[in-house]
This record gives sequence, C-alpha cells and structure tokens, in this order.
Amino acid sequence: MKIVALVGSLRKDSFNMQLVKTIKERYSTLFDLDIADIGILPYYNEDTEVAPPREVEQFKKAITKADAVLISTPEYNWSTPGVLKNALEWLARMEKPIAGKPVIPMGVTKGGLGTVRAQLHLRQVLLSIQAITLPPAGNEILIGFANKKFENGKLKHEVTLEFLDEVMERFVGFVRELSDKEE
Repeated sequence: MKIVALVGSLRKDSFNMQLVKTIKERYSTLFDLDIADIGILPYYNEDTEVAPPREVEQFKKAITKADAVLISTPEYNWSTPGVLKNALEWLARMEKPIAGKPVIPMGVTKGGLGTVRAQLHLRQVLLSIQAITLPPAGNEILIGFANKKFENGKLKHEVTLEFLDEVMERFVGFVRELSDKEE
C-alpha cells in the first residue's frame, strides 16, 4: 500500500513532521509512506491550472498514484495553515486526484486541544473536494502537549502510540475495503 503524507507545517522542527516520520518508521511493514513537499508549490492560480508548473504536476501525479493520503496539520488561528490549504486547492481542480481518495487527518500542537478546530475545518474542506475520510468517531488523532510527548524527533508517549496503532490499523483496513469495492 502506498500513502502520501501532507504536512501543514514548514517549521524545521515541526511536531507534525515528527509525527509523520514516526508513522513512516513504525508502520513500514503495513505501507510505504512518501512525504510530499507542499512548501515548494506555487500559490494556486486559476490562470495556470490548465498548464500548471512542473512541481504541481508532480504533486498531483504522486497523489493519483497513492492508495491513500495522510494529512498532519498544526492549528494556526483556529484553522489549517495556508500552505496546506494551497496544496488542497491544487488537488481540488482539473483532474481532482484527491476526489474519492481515502484520507486520514491528524494533528499535533503544544496546546491542550490537539488541533481539534483545525481538523474541523480540514474535514469540511475534504468533504467539499470529495475525499473520503475515516469516520471521526474514535479515530481522531488530536495530539496535544507535544513538547511532553516527543523526544529526539519521535513520538514517545506510549498511550498515544497505542491509540495511534489502533487508528492506523483501522485506516489500513478502511483503505483496503475501499480498494476492494473499486475492483
């Protein structure tokens, strides 16, 4: 199984990137995970969507080839960062490679609410662009107090890792189930 991750933080020591790298390593026997560099994408511009820049074409191609998408977002001003919204704008237009694609949103923050407001907005956007998300009940990965749960660039908090194991197992099953329905 091939999954492409979008990380909504460009910060060098981003906890969201650390989470994605933890997932890449921890579940390497379940799926291959590539991390898309959404920071290199130009701002979405309808004037260029018919013949987008090379970076956009490569990004869309990676999403098209993936079986699923993982999105890890911080929370900026109670919502998702502009860089992530920009990436989703490119995916929502023309051939719409994210439409019908299974997506799992998640997020990390130093605060106590674990990106809940950002993920609410993200789920609205994903619904509008016809991505298919794992139902949120019991599957919301909202990691708060990040500075107490990450060490040396990896998620180390055992309770959170156990929950992550459960949710990722359900997500892999969800992706396989959707794939089986398509065949």
